[in-house]
Amino acid sequence: MSSVFHRGAGDLPEARRAEGAAIWDAHGKRYLDAAGGAIVVGIGHGDSDVVAAMQEQARRVAYAHGTQFTSEALEQYATELAPLLPMDEPRIYPVSGGSEAVETALKLARAFHLSRGEPSRHKVIARTGSYHGNTLGALDASGREPLRRPYAPWLGRALHVPAAYEYRCALPTHPDGCGERHAELLDRAIRDEGPETVACFIAEPVVGATLGAAVPPDDYWPAIQEVCRSHGVLLIADEVMTGFGRTGRWFGCEHWGVRPDILAAGKGASSGYWPLGLTVASGEVFESLEGTAFIHGFTFSHSPVGAAVGRAVLRKLRDGDLVQASHDKGERLLKELMAELADHPNVGDVRGMGLMIGIELVQDRDSKTPFPRAKRATERVVAAAKDAGLLLYPSTGCADGTDGDLVMLGPPFVITEDEMTEAVDKAAAALRTLTD
Repeated sequence: MSSVFHRGAGDLPEARRAEGAAIWDAHGKRYLDAAGGAIVVGIGHGDSDVVAAMQEQARRVAYAHGTQFTSEALEQYATELAPLLPMDEPRIYPVSGGSEAVETALKLARAFHLSRGEPSRHKVIARTGSYHGNTLGALDASGREPLRRPYAPWLGRALHVPAAYEYRCALPTHPDGCGERHAELLDRAIRDEGPETVACFIAEPVVGATLGAAVPPDDYWPAIQEVCRSHGVLLIADEVMTGFGRTGRWFGCEHWGVRPDILAAGKGASSGYWPLGLTVASGEVFESLEGTAFIHGFTFSHSPVGAAVGRAVLRKLRDGDLVQASHDKGERLLKELMAELADHPNVGDVRGMGLMIGIELVQDRDSKTPFPRAKRATERVVAAAKDAGLLLYPSTGCADGTDGDLVMLGPPFVITEDEMTEAVDKAAAALRTLTD
């Protein structure tokens, strides 16, 4: 009997080896990692250069507390990353993952307003159908009801406006002017609360786990950014899933020319080789805090080994032109999935950007009626795919917080053409189990 408190249900296979876009278990079975774990792995599994960078830094300095030392690895990483960030004079605060990055971002927004003599600004506005992490502050900002429900008595400070979810858009003018309408809803929420009380608005450029790569209309982000600027509300871009090339650009908000005040990243920052997240402050936000205390910190923030890994991953993305690969391969994979699933009675929508693709499952295609949660449609598809040696990423509750099923594909950017064909064929076969 295992003494591990496992995350997965049932007997999990033991991962024994991984390379490129594949993982092998202890029995030698190969799995095509079409999910990149949890949409994490960008540069591929088993990269010896990244492992060497990790080993070398651990040999030199494995740990030094961030209040006592900086490190060459950290300074070099920040110097190389800064020009790629969609921000002016960015300052990078490394942490240990996406949830920590979001917690840091929220506290940073509060600290910014305190430094400017606006202590009344404390409210966070986020979106329904969002996910920002599982620590309490990040979970409170999240709008993913299945995750919030058990902890509801501890939540309730954050406010929520509707998500940009084109497949199920409830705006009366849809599909015309949806971005403008969403901006009006955000503007109204800020005005109703009082702009002098609102600290920040946080959102993913493309909604990830909760709505399955839901891409907003092109007029959405420019209008949202303008509303935030007009009220002095900080704009936080949650790039934990969309960052580091996942959508075919270095960062998802670049698709719409968004310049956030604060950016949170994780997942692809280390491609899964090290627990690494990043909170990035614009120069204006950082400068406001100079000479004042930012009362916040983690034991393992500013890790020298994490920075060395992040830098090695960054170089792989840059030198291998893997961000462009994500764009090009994502276009092909999306096109092939749409063609293969065009007539499937239980596929309502196939959508995404770059190598971040969502497939929404429905009981009735014409009415977009979701499967009842009791049918466990997502779980059935994911299990069938895994049996066939394909890993998909699951999500539930997208339609109304309870019902609504999704599977996502987010493979490593090094996935080959043959592997993309395999992913399409095996995903289609797994989806056919819904009609059996």
